[in-house]
Amino acid sequence: MAQIMFHPLSTEIVTHLRHGGRDAYGCAPEHVLSNDGGNPCRHCLNLIPDKAGMLVLAHRPFDGLHPYAETGPIFLCADACDPWTGTGLPPILNASPDYLLKGYTPDQRIRYGTGRIVGREDLAAYAATLLERDEISFVDVRSARNNCFLTRITRAA
Repeated sequence: MAQIMFHPLSTEIVTHLRHGGRDAYGCAPEHVLSNDGGNPCRHCLNLIPDKAGMLVLAHRPFDGLHPYAETGPIFLCADACDPWTGTGLPPILNASPDYLLKGYTPDQRIRYGTGRIVGREDLAAYAATLLERDEISFVDVRSARNNCFLTRITRAA
């Protein structure tokens, strides 16, 4: 089975957004307070503490515009946080019983037939199985409830 790695948003992108950079729709991120401690930061891959400052913005985790380049809302800690560097499932993937996973080709197109809602306990194994296939370059993890992008999974180096 392929060894996998979870990727946070790059610190460069996050720093740009925290300092007034524009999101995927050309808008400034909204500054709000987190609620219920259930808002997942895509940089530290942890839940933003209740009532902590956070950014809400549109993000497109793809290199360019094309029909498969989904854009949607994400959250970031408003204050500096360290990017995820851990092993195993990041904390944000312990917040729900299941997630939507989809495999993508090197040209960032969805490989049809790979999209599946999987239980938290099966997430890593399903991603590893997809990444054993040569035509799969990465797997995106999204909310099974709201379809929001959470993190990207690749083969471990």
